[in-house]
Amino acid sequence: MPPFSIQNGQRVGTLLVALQLGLLLVLAALAAPNVMHGAIPAGAFVLAGACVALAAWTLLHNRLGNFNIHPTPKVHGVLVTTGPYRWIRHPMYTSVLLGGAALAWPSGLLIGWVAWSALAMVLFQKSRLEERWMGEKHPGYAAYKLRSKRFLPWLF
Repeated sequence: MPPFSIQNGQRVGTLLVALQLGLLLVLAALAAPNVMHGAIPAGAFVLAGACVALAAWTLLHNRLGNFNIHPTPKVHGVLVTTGPYRWIRHPMYTSVLLGGAALAWPSGLLIGWVAWSALAMVLFQKSRLEERWMGEKHPGYAAYKLRSKRFLPWLF
């Protein structure tokens, strides 16, 4: 098996981003009929609120321009370990998962949760690729990984 090249990694990263966006569109389409009729479970509102709150908190600590949707670290990016990054390495991915769950719930369909599970797998793979590159770019990343979790504080 040939070694994993940066070029292959770039292609995989681009595919993962496309899958992420596609799955979010699927979730939105599945939720749309019930949302349009006002049939939104209270729990979905809680998840959506948590999504927005976490995304906002994350952006207070990791400003636009320091990250991108592709798992490739920015050339002049800095490692952020404050705010939600103190406990989780990928708070924006967690926010996306919360938002995706907020869409899966009102769909009322098993396929909505299957799409959300696929989104979780895509984000997990995307985080693995990003962490590989972050470790190469930032000397302190290995130590940071030891004191933080991937998506959920104290758990995972």
